[in-house]
Amino acid sequence: MRLVAFDKSGKPGLGLRQENKLIDLARLDAAWPDDLADLLRQGPQAMVKLREQAAAAPVSDWQDFAGLKLLPPTMRAGKIICLGLNYVDHAAESGFTKPEYPVLFMRAATSLVAHDEAIIRPRCSEQLDFEGEMVAFVGKTGRHIAKADALAHIAGYSVFNDASIRDYQLRTPQWTIGKNFDATGGFGPEFVSADEVPPGAKGLKIQTRLNGAVVQDANTSDMVFDIEETVAILSECITLEAGDVLVMGTPAGVGLGRKPPLWMKPGDVCEVEIERIGLLRNPIRQEG
Repeated sequence: MRLVAFDKSGKPGLGLRQENKLIDLARLDAAWPDDLADLLRQGPQAMVKLREQAAAAPVSDWQDFAGLKLLPPTMRAGKIICLGLNYVDHAAESGFTKPEYPVLFMRAATSLVAHDEAIIRPRCSEQLDFEGEMVAFVGKTGRHIAKADALAHIAGYSVFNDASIRDYQLRTPQWTIGKNFDATGGFGPEFVSADEVPPGAKGLKIQTRLNGAVVQDANTSDMVFDIEETVAILSECITLEAGDVLVMGTPAGVGLGRKPPLWMKPGDVCEVEIERIGLLRNPIRQEG
C-alpha cells in the first residue's frame, strides 16, 4: 500500500495511490485523519480497514494522481530520529572509524520539504550538501524492543534527502544546527507499507543523482546498524511511538568528501531513488 500526503486547496489531505490513480481517504470515511502519523497511531487494524474500504470504493471516487501538489508524508511525527555515519564507506570518507554505537541527532518538522518542492540554500552558507537516505516509519509503540521483534514495530518506508549545511554542522560537536535549517530535508514522495519490500528493506539499491550525474550508489544492506538493531538500541532509551520517523543514514559520495567539495547550488536538481520505494526529486533554490 502506498499513501501520499497532498495539498487540498491549502489544506492537507491523505490519499491511497494505486498506479496513476489516488483516492482521498476522506472520501472513504470522513473520520480518517489527514496526516500519516495520526493514521499510524490508530494501529495496524486501521491499515487493514483502509485496504478493505479502498478495494470496495467505486471507480468514480478515484482521481488522477498526476498534477497533485505533494506534501511531506507526515508533518506530525512525534520524533524524527536520524542516524549519522551509518554506512562504513561514508564514515571513512568523513574521517571517522566505523561507529560502535549509532551517531544520533534529531530533525524538526520545519526542516522538511516535499517531493518536487525546493530545498533552500540559506543566505549564510554555500555549503549545502546532499545525503540520500531511507526512512522507516514506526507503526507500533514500544520500549525495550528485542531485535527479533523489531520489524513488527515498523509500518513502512520512504525516501529522504538529509541536506546539510556543512560549515554550520561542523561548528559544534553535535550536528543539530547544520541539519535543521528551514526547508532542507527532502521527504517523500510517499509512504510504502512494509509488505511491499523485503524484510527490513534490505538489499535495495539506493542512489543519489545531482543534475543527472550519479553521486551516491549503494545498497541498504550496507548499513552499519540495520532497522532491527536500530530499533532495539533506540528503544533501550526511548519509547518509540507510532508515527515516529527514523532516517537511516547515507552512503559514501557526499559533497564534503570530494576534492574539491561538491555543493548543491541554485538551479540544481537532486534526486534520491531507492529501489521499490520511490524517487524523491528536489530543485535547489536560493533563500530570498
